[in-house]
Amino acid sequence: MTGGTGARADADAIELAGVTKGFGGLTALAGIGLSLSHRSRTGIVGPSGCGKTTLLQVVAGLLEADAGLVRVGDATTARQRLARCALMPQRDLLLPWRTALDNAAIALQNRGVSRAAARQRTRPLFEQLGLAGFERSRPEQLSGGMRQRVSFLRTLMAEKDVLLLDEPFGALDSITRGQLQEWLRQAMDAVPRTVLLVTHDVDEALLLCQQVVVLSARPGRVVRVLTGGGGFRGSRREIVTSPEFASLKEQALAAIGS
Repeated sequence: MTGGTGARADADAIELAGVTKGFGGLTALAGIGLSLSHRSRTGIVGPSGCGKTTLLQVVAGLLEADAGLVRVGDATTARQRLARCALMPQRDLLLPWRTALDNAAIALQNRGVSRAAARQRTRPLFEQLGLAGFERSRPEQLSGGMRQRVSFLRTLMAEKDVLLLDEPFGALDSITRGQLQEWLRQAMDAVPRTVLLVTHDVDEALLLCQQVVVLSARPGRVVRVLTGGGGFRGSRREIVTSPEFASLKEQALAAIGS
């Protein structure tokens, strides 16, 4: 492709074609095909054990597919994809001896940026993403929800093209989870990236994403791709209680049940 905008869009896209992955005699993924456009938000849902996390790890370059094409921009090998993707795991994994600011800035330091410069580049996002005032807090001084916010900011500060979120709020109670979903919607609007979200929560996928991919029971196959509610306007409560959202959820649950 030629031209700045077109090249950038292609560089951030994710393409999967005929992706299969197994472990020993167990096939986890079978013939997965997906195409994610630049700065899109895609959710992956499906029954427990259907290969959602395996799919995320294949895209991230932590695993190599047994067959098929996996492309993140122009990166096709596992090592190349790992350089293009930032993965936010289920657990926050914050370092207890570092402040929230230094935890968020650690990805920059790992790339050779000095601590002072990494702090300077990270600090403005604390204000932008509603974390102002917690820069000097240690992880044990933060609630579970605040720790996940810092973890998300650390993922952002890796400054990668693609964000891969693996059940980011799975360990939180329902009230905190709802609050974090609303926060993450706003954060992704403020700092756009290409996002692939794995979750067992259908509401979460539909709320946060523009499209939702439903996988079958193991071995995971794509059985349905739905337009999500990520473009809906209004508060979380207004969106999830709307008839349009209820219809999308019913379609997603029916696809999972099938």
